[in-house]
Amino acid sequence: MDLAVGIDAGGTSTRAIAVSPDGAVVGRGAAGGANPNSNGLAAAASNVAAAVGAALAGRACGCVVLGMAGSSKLLADPAALAEFTSALASVGAPAPVVLSDAEVAFASGAVEADGTVLIAGTGSIAMRIAAHRRAETAGGYGWLLGDEGSAFWLGREAVRAVLDALLRGADLGPFRSAVLAEAGASAFGELITVVNTRPPIDLARFAPLVSAHASEDPAAQDIVERAAQALAALAAQVHHGGPVVIAGSVAAPTRPWEHASAPCSPKRFPPSPDCPTPAPRCCPPPTCARPPTVSSVPPASPPPLPSATASRRPSTQMI
Repeated sequence: MDLAVGIDAGGTSTRAIAVSPDGAVVGRGAAGGANPNSNGLAAAASNVAAAVGAALAGRACGCVVLGMAGSSKLLADPAALAEFTSALASVGAPAPVVLSDAEVAFASGAVEADGTVLIAGTGSIAMRIAAHRRAETAGGYGWLLGDEGSAFWLGREAVRAVLDALLRGADLGPFRSAVLAEAGASAFGELITVVNTRPPIDLARFAPLVSAHASEDPAAQDIVERAAQALAALAAQVHHGGPVVIAGSVAAPTRPWEHASAPCSPKRFPPSPDCPTPAPRCCPPPTCARPPTVSSVPPASPPPLPSATASRRPSTQMI
């Protein structure tokens, strides 16, 4: 009995599940980040193989679906795809069907075939989905060129807030002090040195500190406001009706936008045939006058599926 394996590969972590022909989950595996653009090709392929190998535990595999951040690398570069195919073969798995993490996230959070998905994880991207596949994309440029509102972006802005305060001789306060302590530094030059000796994507580790202090610290609140606006703008570029699925580490229960006050603007999510009114549910998670209904589930749990016969307004589903 050949198993099928589904893989969720992000910049920080990789998860794989093995399922039997009747849909029962029979194995799970996890490993480090597998975005080839931020983690490196060899490390990314190795981490995918490690997660799949753990999920299969030596059993036969007939199909692999790889949903990943940085999928464009594999789709555009035959050598990169060959690296992943070779790594998977080493654990008894066939060549993967490659999809973007956004396509996989939408499928896991909505029963509809069309809608919008916003990924706010280590990186950020918004995508319009039509017939279960990518139709239009905004963002997704990676840490060097974009990723606004992502965990990387939040962490970078947190470090910059500390550096600005140190230069001005201002009081650091609990938030900036926590960032400095997490970095293991005590002064301006030392912080710059510490950050630059680590891979750039490692800045994402400071993101939870932004969420933790956003309700009480103006500097953290400012970062959250700008992140929420950036993520809303990404989704608005591609949204044309249907459900909005939100996924990624920044969409966890401690998501920073819970502390944001960005308005639900009709300019961001204009009316559509499926959504005659722009608010409150045709909007992303930033707090509105009448907050949208948003459900959240732990990352390791299957997300609840919205009813296909519910209101004609697009729902916002968080996974």
